Amino acid sequence: MRMSVPLRRLRQAPRHLLVCEKSHARHARSRHAAHVRDHAYNCRVSFLIPECGILPEVLKSTIADVGEYYLLRNLSLHELVTHEFIDTFVKKGSCHALTYNTKIDQDNTAALLPTVITIDLMDPSFHPDSKKHKRVLWALKEKKPLEFDFLLAWYNTGAEGSTLMSYFPKNQIQTLKPKITFSTLRDLQCPVLQSNELQGKPEESCSTEELFEWLGAVLNQVSLDNKSFSFLSTYCCPQPNTIVEQAFLCTITGFIIPETIIQLLEKLCCYFDEPKLAHWLTLTVHGFADSPVSWRESEHGFHKGGENLYNFVVFRNLDYWLQMAVGTNDDCPP
Repeated sequence: MRMSVPLRRLRQAPRHLLVCEKSHARHARSRHAAHVRDHAYNCRVSFLIPECGILPEVLKSTIADVGEYYLLRNLSLHELVTHEFIDTFVKKGSCHALTYNTKIDQDNTAALLPTVITIDLMDPSFHPDSKKHKRVLWALKEKKPLEFDFLLAWYNTGAEGSTLMSYFPKNQIQTLKPKITFSTLRDLQCPVLQSNELQGKPEESCSTEELFEWLGAVLNQVSLDNKSFSFLSTYCCPQPNTIVEQAFLCTITGFIIPETIIQLLEKLCCYFDEPKLAHWLTLTVHGFADSPVSWRESEHGFHKGGENLYNFVVFRNLDYWLQMAVGTNDDCPP
């Protein structure tokens, strides 16, 4: 099941678009893993578990091993299309690279997708002696030499060999670890949801849009009290809602590759293997605002906010809602 809902009318600016689909995590035709893989450049991942106060045991190993990423200084762009780099990393795993501290609407930017954008590094005809390869090297090395700082991450599927740290000079590359924070929210108002009611039912359940807006407030620590004296927010939790005594929130910040998110999503589904008080939980992923693409190879624009994010709502029975959102100038998510 899938629906597309403009959060504001398209004639108003800026335009935001929310797409939602429903499926089951164990259904043979579920596309949840494919959607995660299609969103390559992720800077923040958060999961929220109502009726939970500490990190569940089933998630501890995944959180402890979220992986490293790297900051590479002053890399000439042509080095990403050399056959040594392609053979060592592109063909032996999943390699992601994104220019660091560049503004998509002001600066030159570059990105390397596992499937590769514009220049297909996996093309059999792109070999060292081919005219195509020589022309690309000439264009990037001599005609238009570009140099950037890059964030890099590499998911090795098990093959032995070189690492990014040993491949590049030590004074050029730095290892970074994602930042992980935990918090326990007390007496949190939560919307009542029913997995088969995406549009909600009056006095019975809230809609996907209402949930999405509420979650944004919670993740940004916006008060849900709607106090008359508040100058910051008059937002309140949608109806119907319930108050949970505690909710566990974990946020991971860094350069987070899709493979890590897929592992985390699987463990969150396993959380419901044993009976739990929670009726549902959420996994929210924010893309880099200045990424040149959002999903797959769809061009991404910044405009005023650079929004490109998605959210899973996983229910006890492993039904899920997948909400995908983009801002002005972006195509509809897949």
